[in-house]
Amino acid sequence: MIRAGAVILSLAATQANAADFYFCWIGANDYTMTGQMTIPDAALSQPMVTEADVTRFKIAGYQAGSLLGKWDMATRQDGASWMLRYDPGRAVFATPGELGLGVTQAWNANGNANDCGNPGFGFNLGNYAQDFCVNGQWIEESGMPPDTPFLVSPVPVDPYCRTYAPVS
Repeated sequence: MIRAGAVILSLAATQANAADFYFCWIGANDYTMTGQMTIPDAALSQPMVTEADVTRFKIAGYQAGSLLGKWDMATRQDGASWMLRYDPGRAVFATPGELGLGVTQAWNANGNANDCGNPGFGFNLGNYAQDFCVNGQWIEESGMPPDTPFLVSPVPVDPYCRTYAPVS
């Protein structure tokens, strides 16, 4: 009983010492994606945060403001593509050109953006493009060049990549 209480207190302390980040990606042809991730404070001093460091991560994809699908690491299926490279010092997601990797972001979508499940949604940032996978299909028309930056914000963003003002 005491051990269970210690574990609960430990988890609560870990959540209290973490930062939430929100992000928005603008693709081609009116495709956008919003997301949220939680990173423990200790990981924020690392040169690169990976999928092993984040404690919460979720994304939602849109076209013209209409929801296409969602994905989060909490409901990740075994074998699902899951790779994240985030530079907290610059507040940017790393691109393949920066790291010399073929893929730096695989959020339920592999380098071919065709393994997100059906139904399913995923995002891929590879050396060919940044793009969506929807229902197991690569959405080529969503693609942007691999070095395209996208907004990372301390406040929530909407599907049009506008930030929300904090409400007190």
